[in-house]
Amino acid sequence: MQRNPRREESKCSSPAQGATLGDRRYIRMDGYPHSHVHEELVENAMALERDGSSPVAGTTTGSPRGASRFIAVLLLAGATLSSCSYETTEIEAPEIPTSAESSSIFAAEGTLLTTLRSEENRASVKLEFVPEVVQDAVISIEDERFWEHNGVDMRAIVRAAKANTTGGEISQGGSTITQQYVKNAILNTDQTLNRKVEEAALAIQLERSYSKELILELYLNTIYFGNGAYGVQAASFEYFGRPVSDVSLAQAALLAGLIQAPADVDPYRNPQAATARRDLVLDRMLELEYITEAEHTEALAAPLGLADEEPTAEDQRYPAAHFVEEVKQWILEDDRFGETPAQRRDLLFGGGLRIHTTLDPVMQFQAELAIRGVLDEPGADPDAALVAIDPRTGHVKAMVGGYDFYGSHSYAKVNLARGKGRSTGSSFKPIVLAAALSEGIPPTEIYPSPSSTTLSTAAGPWPVKGGAGLGSASLVDCTVYSSNTCYANLILDERIGPELAVDYAGRLGITTELQAVPSAVLGANDATVLDMASAYSTFANRGVHVPPVFVTKITLPDGSILYEDEHAQQEVLEPEVADTINGILEGVIEKGTGTDAAIDRPAAGKTGSAEYNTDAWFIGYTPDLVAAVWVGYAESGEGGLRRMQPPNTPITVFGGTYPAAIWSDFMSMALAGIPPSAFNTPEEIESDESSDDAAIFDLAESAARATVPGTIGQTAAAATATLQAAGFEVKVITLPAGSGPPGLVVGQAPQSGDSATAGARVVIEVVAGEPPPPPGGSTTPATGPPAPDQTGEAAPD
Repeated sequence: MQRNPRREESKCSSPAQGATLGDRRYIRMDGYPHSHVHEELVENAMALERDGSSPVAGTTTGSPRGASRFIAVLLLAGATLSSCSYETTEIEAPEIPTSAESSSIFAAEGTLLTTLRSEENRASVKLEFVPEVVQDAVISIEDERFWEHNGVDMRAIVRAAKANTTGGEISQGGSTITQQYVKNAILNTDQTLNRKVEEAALAIQLERSYSKELILELYLNTIYFGNGAYGVQAASFEYFGRPVSDVSLAQAALLAGLIQAPADVDPYRNPQAATARRDLVLDRMLELEYITEAEHTEALAAPLGLADEEPTAEDQRYPAAHFVEEVKQWILEDDRFGETPAQRRDLLFGGGLRIHTTLDPVMQFQAELAIRGVLDEPGADPDAALVAIDPRTGHVKAMVGGYDFYGSHSYAKVNLARGKGRSTGSSFKPIVLAAALSEGIPPTEIYPSPSSTTLSTAAGPWPVKGGAGLGSASLVDCTVYSSNTCYANLILDERIGPELAVDYAGRLGITTELQAVPSAVLGANDATVLDMASAYSTFANRGVHVPPVFVTKITLPDGSILYEDEHAQQEVLEPEVADTINGILEGVIEKGTGTDAAIDRPAAGKTGSAEYNTDAWFIGYTPDLVAAVWVGYAESGEGGLRRMQPPNTPITVFGGTYPAAIWSDFMSMALAGIPPSAFNTPEEIESDESSDDAAIFDLAESAARATVPGTIGQTAAAATATLQAAGFEVKVITLPAGSGPPGLVVGQAPQSGDSATAGARVVIEVVAGEPPPPPGGSTTPATGPPAPDQTGEAAPD
């Protein structure tokens, strides 16, 4: 590979006063070694002017004067580069690393979660193995004059400027493939004028040094195609399960269409947008005569052709896959780990990093087990997500982003605990309660709380119904029984208002953008499961917010520390305010809408149900642990989000049903070995209820507890008998054949030796199939191997 000589630092004078468009002195400076680069820019611009090419919007098409104005801007940018001293970049086509050291991701206690190898995300491929149909598709949509220009396409720049201004938004780009490669592999992605000028100059230099074929090859191996796939080969395997050499015309067009905005046209998340983008690529290929009319018609009718992913080999699975993806994306998007996406990718997958996370593998397993114990029919049951956080440290201990990261469903790798979020329903009410108490409104304040009402707002009449109809009630009872009309009156109280309520949401930890509208109090805005867990952790931590943490430390191969988390916290509520909220939310579990979440220890929480039962939440906590649970259908049905009502679900799902049951099961397991802790609850919170009911906020005495016996290796019948004899309820989950010894218990929660409330539920996992006969006719239960990690596994239909 021919190497371009290093360019030396050069000093040059400013352009002559009064220089005109055709004045060569404008770019040809004495002693300036790059005049040939700028001369080519000017020649291209002048050719455009002579040809009468379309100027930027705001001028008349074909107007030489309008074109001159736009070209003059380019020339001034060129003069900026040519009239100052700077150290230019050495141009040398980077080699794809072949001996990079793998990076490893570890759980909090030090166990290895997975190893990241560069080939998992990018597989370099020579251009000769990339079909021409793929090359043509990429060139058609990204840089139609790639084979003709010298690195910068002035016609494309003018056309993009006109289209963008006329359309009122950025709809076209003018960067060539060469410029895109320079930006991603050599420079950072800053969009400053100097950076764009340097990008153009380096693109021309690159094309002077290397062949078009090599530049296209480097580009195709560098560009990001979404879903963690860098390079066309990795993208082909990601979306089609085959090497790029085997893709069809329609698939080639789909890949090419992903480059500009992979997240927006992700075929897994948005197949309609992906299809529209693919068809646009096919249209451009036809227009540029890369394909025939018949090929165009056939490709338009073809399905997207996404691979039906086969179950991954067991040794390629790893626990907490959605959590691991969150860690990977955090590094890939943080410029502390590299200026360019390519640098960050190379560091993550080839830098030999040791990434230490906050994940508790046992707690992660318990979270997945709790969800499967309630929603045990994947595909028929709604989806669920769960996030557990230590409120004192912000450490994310568990994250379930869906029932099977390795599954074949279209959203398998979509993290349902993140994204843009879903409607929070009434689980947003405690945030407004926090604003009210902080602003001096006492919890005994009485508000009208009928079953339905119509309120006056600046936007017009606002009909409100739902939740308990209490007539009029204090904020305590309005929260415990989740009165919608009461909270609608609260947010319209001139001491609060939507703006202040939304402001408090941000202080507590909600990072998604919220609309400051009255209906926000009833969950009109979307929020993520992680955000809701983070917000409630502020209550559990007595008003001190600690941002969520996934990674505690990253070290390099030599042991030096690349990154270490610095504990951050901020008091956003007075401790007394948080204590009052905790006391009120204890009542939700003890006698309100969340009674199914009871865990026989002090706990607080809130239910939430979206309109039409499309989303259901339970977010609850003890002083030691916070967990947010969301239940809903990830994919929409006819007419919008699927409702969790019969016949879609056996029951109408509210926050107090499936989410509360999942939360209770998870917290019972996760806290089984931790002594109960009490909140700093105020001694008395006045309520409209009788004096007998006023005691609902008193701390419950701990129930009798028993030691859970071990059942690993037993048959389902033997394990059930063992657990029932010890006084526990039993829930059996059947795992697919091949998950372990057939017919035997391979997992249980709580685990053997744990302390649990007498009568609590113990979940056991049994592998499908007949158990082997006992050796030598013995009736002693077989002893199986330690329970395998079943993260990502789903019970069969």
